[in-house]
Amino acid sequence: MTTIPTIEDVQAAGERIAGQVMNTPCVPSETLSRIAGCELFLKFENLQFTASFKERGALNKLLCLWPRERIAGVCAMSAGNHAQGVAYHAARLGIAATIVMPVGTPMTKVARTREHGAKVIISGSNFSESCAAAEREAKMFGLTLIHPFDDPEVIAGQGTLALEMLARVEDLDTIVVPIGGGGLISGIAIAAKAMRPDVRIIGVQSQTYPSMVRAMTDLPPVEDAPLTIAEGIAVKKAGALTRQIVRAHVDDILLVEEASIEHAVALLQSVEKTVVEGAGAVGLAAILEHPEKFEGTRVVTPLTGGNIDSRMFASVILRNLVRSGRLIRIDVPITDRPGALAELATVLAAQGANIVDVAHDRLSLSLNPKGATLAIGVEVESREHGEAVAQSLREAGFDPSGR
Repeated sequence: MTTIPTIEDVQAAGERIAGQVMNTPCVPSETLSRIAGCELFLKFENLQFTASFKERGALNKLLCLWPRERIAGVCAMSAGNHAQGVAYHAARLGIAATIVMPVGTPMTKVARTREHGAKVIISGSNFSESCAAAEREAKMFGLTLIHPFDDPEVIAGQGTLALEMLARVEDLDTIVVPIGGGGLISGIAIAAKAMRPDVRIIGVQSQTYPSMVRAMTDLPPVEDAPLTIAEGIAVKKAGALTRQIVRAHVDDILLVEEASIEHAVALLQSVEKTVVEGAGAVGLAAILEHPEKFEGTRVVTPLTGGNIDSRMFASVILRNLVRSGRLIRIDVPITDRPGALAELATVLAAQGANIVDVAHDRLSLSLNPKGATLAIGVEVESREHGEAVAQSLREAGFDPSGR
């Protein structure tokens, strides 16, 4: 039977990895505190060298290997962050690493894992299938398997986050932690509850992958594989070891909508000027979606990773502008004559609206041959400003419809 780590294991991991991973900043966010209605501290784990907290557990596990295990090499399965943590620190320590990644893993995570010197195998359509492939690889070549969450040394390494947060934030009330398989929250809960039993530990999962919530209520694992922006915590089945720890030490688990995760990613970019992936932003998403649970308290949440695909990040930022009413689409019928577009642009400029794209449709059979429709993307200050812009167009003789 696998041994559950203790506070002593977490403290030993902290001493073992000291100086090899960053003790990342843990600072208050005045703006987000005002928005959320609590005193909010952010732990910037996205500033680690591989842009994720996963380095902690991976390094602790590697440092605990026997000499013969180091010589043989290691194997891990991961959608990205655990892969990079194992690959980077294995290379530093002179240990050969093989990483199995599921089909559809973001290209940036695959590329960075290879850059760290690991052998990358793309196999399996989901985490479970990739796990099976990694187990076969490890058995075939005598490699030590480094599980991303269901491993005592990995859990102890992740728990070092709690040591740093508790040392930095006095009179802490609550720690809000993303949950995938449960390794991070298990390590944090073990350490925090041993040092400060009164601190609330609240986990967060996406509505699309409530694997730990289902495990806590004895429901079967998630069956479908829905799309999610938080692929780093898109785990169908909670760990066997981690579910024991979560059941014993975690106070609550909240679920958040995909739109809330998107909003949190965009807010962290606009307010904190930091890049955070979906899985890394779910803590903030939960605080904003469930404010009544945190009102007036002192809260810390780790921004667990920053490995988000560039196109996805750009899409999230633009979608958030649309959702907030700051980026609008206006369809305007015009006569197909010289100067018509200039007249419309003049009206928009007078209102301080910025045109970001224009599509000119002359070919639709629903149009008069002497007419055209302009589909214009316009950046405005607010939803109210957008309505004022549309009204100005109407007063100038145009007939806009917004969408």
